[in-house]
Amino acid sequence: MTYVFIGKYNTESIKEISSERTDRALSLINQLGGKLISMYALLGGYDCVLIADFPDNKIAMKASLGLTLLTGISFSTCPAVSMDDFDRMLNNL
Repeated sequence: MTYVFIGKYNTESIKEISSERTDRALSLINQLGGKLISMYALLGGYDCVLIADFPDNKIAMKASLGLTLLTGISFSTCPAVSMDDFDRMLNNL
């Protein structure tokens, strides 16, 4: 299953920005059986977005909480489906 993690920095998490922290976050995702699809820094109301696959909702929730503990970034996490899958779901209604 695919999940979107939308993050907001706080004052402390900004101070800790580094490639090493990013590597630790990627390691956590992998340890939990996830696979990172993409990761971006953002401008606007949110500061970063990660798109990753995880086996189920419980593991994605564990990853979201683990990433927050590890990075200090507050994440909102949402399950996502591709537009092709979404269109197929609607065709079956």
